[in-house]
Amino acid sequence: MREREVKLSPAPGFRIPDLNGIADGVTAEPAEPLQQQASYFDTPDLRLARAGASLRYRDDEGWMVKLPVPRAREQGGDGLVRDEHRFEGAPGSPPTAAVELVLGMLRTASVQIVSRIRTLRRRVELTGSDGIRLAEVVDDEVSVLDGRHVAARFRQIEVEWFDESAGAVADAIVSTLRDAGAGDPDPIPKIGRALGPRALDPPDVLPAPDLGDAPNAGDVVRAALGASVARLIEHDPGVRVGDDTEAVHQARVATRRLRSDLRTFRELVDREWADSIRDELKWLGERLGAVRDADVLLERLGYEADLLPDEDRETARKLLGRLEDDRSDARAELLDAMRGRRYLVLLDRLVDAAREPVLVGASAEPAATVLPEVVRHPWERLSEAVDELGDDPPDDALHDVRKRAKRVRYAAEAAATAIGKPARRFAKAVTGVQDVLGEHQDAVVAEAWLRRALAQASPAETFVLGQLAAMERRRGEEARRAWPDAWREAGRKRLRAWL
Repeated sequence: MREREVKLSPAPGFRIPDLNGIADGVTAEPAEPLQQQASYFDTPDLRLARAGASLRYRDDEGWMVKLPVPRAREQGGDGLVRDEHRFEGAPGSPPTAAVELVLGMLRTASVQIVSRIRTLRRRVELTGSDGIRLAEVVDDEVSVLDGRHVAARFRQIEVEWFDESAGAVADAIVSTLRDAGAGDPDPIPKIGRALGPRALDPPDVLPAPDLGDAPNAGDVVRAALGASVARLIEHDPGVRVGDDTEAVHQARVATRRLRSDLRTFRELVDREWADSIRDELKWLGERLGAVRDADVLLERLGYEADLLPDEDRETARKLLGRLEDDRSDARAELLDAMRGRRYLVLLDRLVDAAREPVLVGASAEPAATVLPEVVRHPWERLSEAVDELGDDPPDDALHDVRKRAKRVRYAAEAAATAIGKPARRFAKAVTGVQDVLGEHQDAVVAEAWLRRALAQASPAETFVLGQLAAMERRRGEEARRAWPDAWREAGRKRLRAWL
């Protein structure tokens, strides 16, 4: 469930004004006040709170985990946008399923009660002319408990809307409340205010640290690793929930970038240290990859199945059911790994690596001096691989070029944090090569799966498999024809002047 709300910190004496008619057809009705008591669980160093997440038990609704929405999917503006997940269970120890959902943030640390709060909640419910509940305004008087004693008190106004379409109504409510003295938007959740300044410290890894005007090469390494570690942790809950294929994709990208960056920067980091982490990332990446590859196949073949004649479409869907079974098996293996200590220890190592990578060599020298050579090496290997292709390269050779292009892209994007626009323009051009060859490789993989499916196909299924294979062959041939143009664009000398 998606929670969208704006929090306000009212001045003393503030009262919620009449909100009837705040928009056409909207009525406002006070509801019965509620007394609520909640216990919040976190690590001693408040990893959940610092990441914008929470794990709590509240007497009126049981166990809940709240997670920040990944930046790539939605921006909250002045509001706070979080996903809510409810769990069954008695008060006391958090349910295993609830803890597992936040394991990416907890890693090997355990949770304990970090705060108890008591709230007197006064509510105003807003409904549309059709009787549908649009929003709710709550006025919370919060007492932070220390045993039986009240350690602190504060007041918070919340405006929550229950559908994106009600955003305009929410804006009007917030504007009216602010005019009445409710204060400025304050995105800090209750648990953040209850815990105090430590809960407002940054998370373990910052996705985009400020490198300043003259970073050294080690700063860029640290930033590159941090961005990918933050991405992996951020999408860990989405992988576990399983209702968003993009979460698996982003987690896989994070592991690939980390492996690539540790290789690209091998002259700047301790080789043995980096190789041991890369080995563990390969183990994780293989499990993420099995699920992601199945997702890509299902999306491609599902789209093509919809293009078939009506009499063949149902047969195609049954064939794809086998692929869905394969994905289910791969997902079960992935989740089993993510519940295990090996994965959690790896996350600990990655957080440490992002904070303090084991730097060597020229890492203390200016990034603008060191990084061009760092990027030039993988580019030269990519260029050599393309020169060796010939007029009609085999599929595996094009796949190798794609992987090399991806490594160059990642290296240039990492360098762009210090080099700026020249590196970004170069990375964008190389991305064009990666994308078109990615389409080619996806077609090759899809056709190979269709061929394997022939082994247990009925005559009707064989006919459908042939139609789908023809579509994939055509898409692969189109990518073959297109990729030289992308390569010529990436190979322009002006894009490499900074190298």
